Amino acid sequence: MEVEQISASPKYLKFGLDFRNLIWVGALIATTIGVILGGNDWALRFVHIMASALWTGIDLFIGFVIGPILRSLELPTRRAVMLKLTPKTIFIMPMLAIVSPMAGWFLAVQSGYLELDFPELWWLIAALCITTAMAIQGIFLILVANFRVFRELSKDQPDGDKVNRLTRRFFYNVAAQGVLQISIIVIMVRFSTGF
Repeated sequence: MEVEQISASPKYLKFGLDFRNLIWVGALIATTIGVILGGNDWALRFVHIMASALWTGIDLFIGFVIGPILRSLELPTRRAVMLKLTPKTIFIMPMLAIVSPMAGWFLAVQSGYLELDFPELWWLIAALCITTAMAIQGIFLILVANFRVFRELSKDQPDGDKVNRLTRRFFYNVAAQGVLQISIIVIMVRFSTGF
């Protein structure tokens, strides 16, 4: 009996990334849209809190735990870790950066926070500004830097200096996002405890 040869590069695998992950990303975004349209307060709060907790936890863990550890490793070890870590985070982080603020906006509308008067409305404006900054930073800076590091490390002979520069920029952005995450937690606690 002959063993079937497995293709080294299946159609769904591009740039070393498994694009079948877009199926569950799309399913989660579709579920979030369904929850929003369904008007179920509990489900909307659950989606917002879970996406936000995951986004915050992963950001803080990568920025303040994984980042400093990886920076201290030699390139071959860092390469091995990043080649395993990046294909996971490159799909989950942008999805969380979309779902969390989307659910949060509709939760704010549903909860009547847009009807607040000043000075309480400043809390909502601050939340919107910080969340928008985090989403833009996450999708247009961190995701791009993450992908560039991954592409460089995927080469047979990665440029160590380039990897160091890109990795440093990536982890500084993730750490900055962690600080913004803590700021948004302070604001959310303010919302949950009343004004």
